[in-house]
Amino acid sequence: MSGPKPRSGAQASGPPPGTWRPLVAISELVTRPLRRVVAFEAASGLLLIAAAAAALLWANSSVANSYRSLWHSTVGIRLGSFAFERSLEWFVNDVLMAIFFFVVGIEIRKELHDGQLAKWRRAALPVVAALGGMAVPASFYLALSRSPEAYRGWGIPMATDIAFALGVLSLLGKRVPKALRVLLLALAVIDDLGAIVVIAIFYSSGIALSGLALVTFGLLMIVALRASGVRSIPVYVLPGVLVWAGVYVAGVHPTIAGVLIGLLTPVQAWQGVERESPADRLVHALHPWVSYAIMPIFALANAGVNLSGTSLSGNGTRVSMAIVVSLLLGKPLGVVLSSALALWTKVAVLPDGLGSRHLVVLGVVAGIGFTMSLFVAQLAFSDPALLGAAKLGVLIASALAMILGLIFGRSLLPLGEPLEPNTER
Repeated sequence: MSGPKPRSGAQASGPPPGTWRPLVAISELVTRPLRRVVAFEAASGLLLIAAAAAALLWANSSVANSYRSLWHSTVGIRLGSFAFERSLEWFVNDVLMAIFFFVVGIEIRKELHDGQLAKWRRAALPVVAALGGMAVPASFYLALSRSPEAYRGWGIPMATDIAFALGVLSLLGKRVPKALRVLLLALAVIDDLGAIVVIAIFYSSGIALSGLALVTFGLLMIVALRASGVRSIPVYVLPGVLVWAGVYVAGVHPTIAGVLIGLLTPVQAWQGVERESPADRLVHALHPWVSYAIMPIFALANAGVNLSGTSLSGNGTRVSMAIVVSLLLGKPLGVVLSSALALWTKVAVLPDGLGSRHLVVLGVVAGIGFTMSLFVAQLAFSDPALLGAAKLGVLIASALAMILGLIFGRSLLPLGEPLEPNTER
């Protein structure tokens, strides 16, 4: 946003030095978190690509047995007669990914408080785009899978991998305005929330009341500590562990615990006491670990599809093809058509500097499912053949969506072509 235009004469040289410094400082304060998130996610996307490629090569190399042996090896604790042991793959998917979902929960909480989801006029476009981008791919999948055994995978093409998607936008450089990145961030947050609801309702086993009691106790402890003014983060570790254990015992996927705790994290700093809120402190502390460690480890553990052992006949073929078509075609159609409907009915408006071409690019890169899609696939299929086919479909679709995102971005968003600002409100 530029300052007032000079009227004439000496005023043409601009405002007196220092006039806009407070506004510049405020702008820096507001945009710094967004730039940090975009930088982390873009670099993380490139690291995820490397981790996924390494997993594929390893799982299909002459030492493929070592890949399977590593992730199926047992880790845990033993204290006398008590033992809690699981595979390393389980530890990655159920423990480390709970930290990832914790950060997602905090981001959702921040967006609801003062971000893109705080006011309906700002939230309308990403909300409608995300809903369309979830419903249409799921419908495509159900129509194409045509098998009761394959139907459980309908949630796989609903998600968007924010790290990969932002990575693609970062490769487009100056063609991508900041407003498009913000819109993608908001859409991905809502996508994640939708995936969390789907996981909790449709991909969890029967609910055990004893687990729910433990969850309730842990959450009440967190609420009580907040009400007592406790701001020391380590104090919340014990109730957080209780919530995670309760969700696990209840039969719901334990990553949901991360979201619940994240949504309870305070997003306002105490004036005169804290420089930043607990939510900001936690995001700043955990984001590098999530972006550069947890997500690449997850990719390394889950992207290693043994192509020679994956059956692409019968249901396997239908699962793979349904996922590819749903992510590559259903996702862009859902995002673009729902956005067009929201704009046509005046429910939402485009941010300044964005046009229909940006929505097309947004829809294409939203088809990069990767992390969340692989995660849902793990929950959807217990049959190794169908799981392998689903993973292969996710990898193919995500790779093609990245390539198409770059192609569409370079052809539809040329450098140096300004767009008229959108003045309709």
